[in-house]
Amino acid sequence: MEKLAGFDTAATPGAPDSQSQPWHARLALGFADDHGTTRLVDRRHSGPLRVQKPLYPESPAVCHAIVVHPPGGIVGGDQLSVAVEVGAHAGAFLSSPGAAKWYRAGGRISRQQLTMNVGAHASLEWMPQETILFDAAEVELDSEISLAAHATYIGCEILCFGRTASGESFRSGGVTQRNRIRREGKLIWFEQGRLQAGTAAMSSPLGLAGNSVCATLIAAGKQVPAALLQAIRDELEPLAPGFGITQLKHVLVARYLGNRSESARHAMLTAWRHLRPILIGHPGVTPRIWNT
Repeated sequence: MEKLAGFDTAATPGAPDSQSQPWHARLALGFADDHGTTRLVDRRHSGPLRVQKPLYPESPAVCHAIVVHPPGGIVGGDQLSVAVEVGAHAGAFLSSPGAAKWYRAGGRISRQQLTMNVGAHASLEWMPQETILFDAAEVELDSEISLAAHATYIGCEILCFGRTASGESFRSGGVTQRNRIRREGKLIWFEQGRLQAGTAAMSSPLGLAGNSVCATLIAAGKQVPAALLQAIRDELEPLAPGFGITQLKHVLVARYLGNRSESARHAMLTAWRHLRPILIGHPGVTPRIWNT
């Protein structure tokens, strides 16, 4: 039975009853190269987390998989785990069918664990749509990316604090994030932090500076030419003043800070469209699922 059956609309419209039993959902995916075509060779799930059939909207070399969470939202105590293996020379693109909704905690922490291994000369793109954190959500997001030699990873995350379109702000709760990327066993990126509602981190210039939306795109692969980075800045900075992009030694990082999820989506997709041909070797055509 789907948890969405139990709503407490009086307390928080659209949020499931915090006393319902939490889900423990796991999804394991494996991709392999088959003479130039990437196949989804392993697909196992436990609980309400799965993918439907593999898709090839652009090229046989890149297999698209849409990760679906049938309940439609995550409540306090839910535990989600996604493990992905991309074999040598394969290419995988993972996204979601819509925004992820993390409801109020009800005294329990919700967690998402991502574990992704990318083989030699392979690529993995993790491009879910935005994450909406309802007021009083307590969330832990943890990702572990392991890259072999000449592997490429692009990952994007958009966090929206509160349902501002409905007049709801993020008054209580918090989110803890931890992100690690290793290449051939060597740690090349480590970032962790916590944003707690009602603290200086939400209003300080060193935190969200009073904004309600933040987004990050991280890419590990080839060095990107400085001219391309400047072209991205020139295109986005007039439209999204809270956007910035930097090439570091081992990774490239693009960030957005503002108050509109639409602006964050535009900034991240624009950066991705420019970067993808250099990093992955395929055109940056916006996935159809992002337009539905």
